[in-house]
Amino acid sequence: MGKPEWTWSFVTAQLTNWWFLATGVSLISCSILWMYILKKYPFSMAYPLASMSYVFGMLAAIFIFHEEVPPTRWLGVVLIMGGCYFIAK
Repeated sequence: MGKPEWTWSFVTAQLTNWWFLATGVSLISCSILWMYILKKYPFSMAYPLASMSYVFGMLAAIFIFHEEVPPTRWLGVVLIMGGCYFIAK
Protein backbone atom coordinates (compact mmCIF):
# COMPACT_ATOMS: atom_id res chain seq x y z
CA MET A 1 0.00 0.00 0.00
CA GLY A 2 2.83 2.37 0.71
CA LYS A 3 2.81 5.46 2.88
CA PRO A 4 -0.70 6.99 2.99
CA GLU A 5 -0.84 10.40 1.34
CA TRP A 6 -3.67 12.66 0.25
CA THR A 7 -2.48 12.87 -3.33
CA TRP A 8 -4.20 11.89 -6.55
CA SER A 9 -1.42 9.44 -7.45
CA PHE A 10 -1.87 7.61 -4.12
CA VAL A 11 -5.64 7.32 -4.65
CA THR A 12 -5.29 6.02 -8.21
CA ALA A 13 -2.60 3.57 -7.08
CA GLN A 14 -4.98 2.16 -4.46
CA LEU A 15 -7.87 1.92 -6.93
CA THR A 16 -5.71 -0.27 -9.16
CA ASN A 17 -4.39 -2.37 -6.26
CA TRP A 18 -5.98 -5.83 -6.56
CA TRP A 19 -5.81 -6.53 -2.81
CA PHE A 20 -7.58 -3.27 -2.07
CA LEU A 21 -10.27 -4.00 -4.68
CA ALA A 22 -10.74 -7.56 -3.40
CA THR A 23 -11.27 -6.17 0.09
CA GLY A 24 -13.97 -3.83 -1.19
CA VAL A 25 -15.72 -6.60 -3.14
CA SER A 26 -15.61 -8.85 -0.07
CA LEU A 27 -17.09 -6.11 2.11
CA ILE A 28 -19.91 -5.41 -0.34
CA SER A 29 -20.63 -9.15 -0.73
CA CYS A 30 -20.70 -9.63 3.03
CA SER A 31 -23.07 -6.68 3.47
CA ILE A 32 -25.47 -8.00 0.84
CA LEU A 33 -25.37 -11.48 2.39
CA TRP A 34 -26.03 -10.02 5.85
CA MET A 35 -29.06 -8.09 4.53
CA TYR A 36 -30.38 -11.26 2.93
CA ILE A 37 -29.93 -13.20 6.18
CA LEU A 38 -31.74 -10.50 8.15
CA LYS A 39 -34.59 -10.60 5.64
CA LYS A 40 -35.04 -14.36 6.05
CA TYR A 41 -34.33 -14.87 9.77
CA PRO A 42 -35.14 -12.94 12.95
CA PHE A 43 -32.34 -10.76 14.29
CA SER A 44 -32.43 -12.56 17.64
CA MET A 45 -31.37 -15.73 15.81
CA ALA A 46 -29.11 -14.35 13.07
CA TYR A 47 -26.87 -12.14 15.20
CA PRO A 48 -25.81 -14.78 17.74
CA LEU A 49 -25.08 -17.21 14.91
CA ALA A 50 -22.52 -14.71 13.63
CA SER A 51 -20.34 -15.93 16.51
CA MET A 52 -19.59 -18.97 14.35
CA SER A 53 -16.87 -16.75 12.86
CA TYR A 54 -14.85 -17.50 16.01
CA VAL A 55 -15.04 -21.20 15.17
CA PHE A 56 -13.88 -20.55 11.60
CA GLY A 57 -11.10 -18.35 12.96
CA MET A 58 -9.93 -21.19 15.19
CA LEU A 59 -9.91 -23.59 12.25
CA ALA A 60 -7.95 -21.06 10.18
CA ALA A 61 -5.43 -20.72 13.00
CA ILE A 62 -4.87 -24.46 12.96
CA PHE A 63 -4.96 -25.34 9.27
CA ILE A 64 -3.68 -22.15 7.62
CA PHE A 65 -1.39 -20.56 10.21
CA HIS A 66 -0.30 -23.85 11.88
CA GLU A 67 -0.80 -22.52 15.41
CA GLU A 68 -1.03 -24.56 18.59
CA VAL A 69 -4.44 -24.19 20.22
CA PRO A 70 -4.63 -24.72 24.00
CA PRO A 71 -7.46 -26.74 25.57
CA THR A 72 -9.09 -23.64 27.07
CA ARG A 73 -9.71 -22.23 23.60
CA TRP A 74 -11.16 -25.56 22.49
CA LEU A 75 -13.53 -25.32 25.43
CA GLY A 76 -14.55 -21.85 24.24
CA VAL A 77 -15.22 -23.18 20.73
CA VAL A 78 -17.34 -26.01 22.13
CA LEU A 79 -19.36 -23.54 24.22
CA ILE A 80 -19.91 -21.28 21.21
CA MET A 81 -21.05 -24.20 19.07
CA GLY A 82 -23.36 -25.37 21.85
CA GLY A 83 -24.88 -21.91 22.13
CA CYS A 84 -25.41 -21.74 18.38
CA TYR A 85 -27.08 -25.15 18.49
CA PHE A 86 -29.58 -23.98 21.13
CA ILE A 87 -30.26 -20.71 19.28
CA ALA A 88 -30.89 -22.46 15.96
CA LYS A 89 -33.07 -25.15 17.53
